[in-house]
Amino acid sequence: MLSIGLWIASAPASADVYYYKDSQGVLTFTNVPNHGGYRRMIRDNTEPSTVNGSYEELILAASGRHNVNADLIRAVIKAESDFRSNARSHKGAMGLMQLMPETARLHNVADAYDPGENVEGGVRHLKMLLERYQGDLQLSLAAYNAGAGAVEKHGGIPPFAETQEYVRRVLRFYDSYRGSGLQAVQQFRQ
Repeated sequence: MLSIGLWIASAPASADVYYYKDSQGVLTFTNVPNHGGYRRMIRDNTEPSTVNGSYEELILAASGRHNVNADLIRAVIKAESDFRSNARSHKGAMGLMQLMPETARLHNVADAYDPGENVEGGVRHLKMLLERYQGDLQLSLAAYNAGAGAVEKHGGIPPFAETQEYVRRVLRFYDSYRGSGLQAVQQFRQ
């Protein structure tokens, strides 16, 4: 335990630090995670506007304005675009939160590739869905992916493999983001 504390204290101040605990309980630390199982335990604070290619200030501001959990917003962005503001799907979804043109218009997003407008519109849309489905995260995420019409038609998560996997992916990312930071350090003490 002492060696972990010393290693953490001596970690460079200019890089995020991640850990991964495998099925045998072996811990691996890195500043360059190579799969989604890693969890952040130390965040680089040298560039406050970006974390892991994300748009932290935009996420936190939208989270506060719309009362949507910032970790959930990060998880949706990770699943939708992997934090690439210029992402475009084959179906025409655009930007960080992959807004379809109709969704962008609904939320007054003039430029879906502008990170600020995209995050604002995407979070506004996510909030609308969370309210519509009374906080049911799975239904809200399914509607974000497949549309509210598909959720209504099927009386729940639609039987589309893409949507079912999307809901699972976002929830995995959400759990991962919620487990980062000080919570990760506390897990080592247990």
